[in-house]
Amino acid sequence: MTDMDIDFPLVLVVLTFACALGWVFDFLVLRKPRSLQLAQARTDMGLSQDQELSNDQQHILDKIAKEPYLVELSKSFFPVFFVVLVVRSFLVEPFQIPSGSMLPTLKVDDFILVNKFEYGVRLPVAGTKVIPYKDPARGDVMVFKFPNNPKINFIKRVVGLPGDRIRYQDKQLFINNQLIETQLAQAPSLQNRMGRYTEQLGAVSHSIYKANSSARVNKTWVVPEGHYFVMGDNRDNSNDSRFWGFVPDNLVVGKAFAVWMHWESIFSLPTFGENRWIE
Repeated sequence: MTDMDIDFPLVLVVLTFACALGWVFDFLVLRKPRSLQLAQARTDMGLSQDQELSNDQQHILDKIAKEPYLVELSKSFFPVFFVVLVVRSFLVEPFQIPSGSMLPTLKVDDFILVNKFEYGVRLPVAGTKVIPYKDPARGDVMVFKFPNNPKINFIKRVVGLPGDRIRYQDKQLFINNQLIETQLAQAPSLQNRMGRYTEQLGAVSHSIYKANSSARVNKTWVVPEGHYFVMGDNRDNSNDSRFWGFVPDNLVVGKAFAVWMHWESIFSLPTFGENRWIE
């Protein structure tokens, strides 16, 4: 997953702050002179407080009382930006799946929802945890910022927790020297050389793909404190911790919990027939 070259959270924070600044500037600097000018205009017209106004008088007073365009714009957009910022930063954020690294759990062009407070409340942009809650658990499908390029969002399954010893040998996963057993659910075929297996990670039972080919990686890792070891469910077609290392806690975004839409392109209609919870 990627936000392309636009840091959307930063843009959202800047827009929200700019609108709030325009509102505050009007309240502290512009509103009082505008009120004085309006009162002076009424005095110059010889108007009492309850006197009925002609159309021309009303037009003149409305023109004086009118807020500057930028202030009006700021007041209109601030509530919108603020609500979006709060929801996106602290509650739920949508993402689109761009690759097949999490097959068969997640398909390309699935639209998912990510719980942003599952792993604690974090500051937007900085990602600093200000209110701890839960830590990522083994088996969670987690969204995080790619350590080699934090502008890019990745999604993988949490396999190793801090302190764990992870070994991947001959396409078999060992955690703390214990083999994570898998059961064959669908054998590879001539058309599809991927075998589908059921795997149990922590409390989560889920499906994975393994190709009918030789192993790409045979290696052992020890997960440092404050870091996580992640892997894609499409084990032979996933760029994950086996190749680039661990995910630090400050780059964690949230827990993926639901698929709410599948939409392949703007030239097709979105479908909602495969909406589901993510296991």
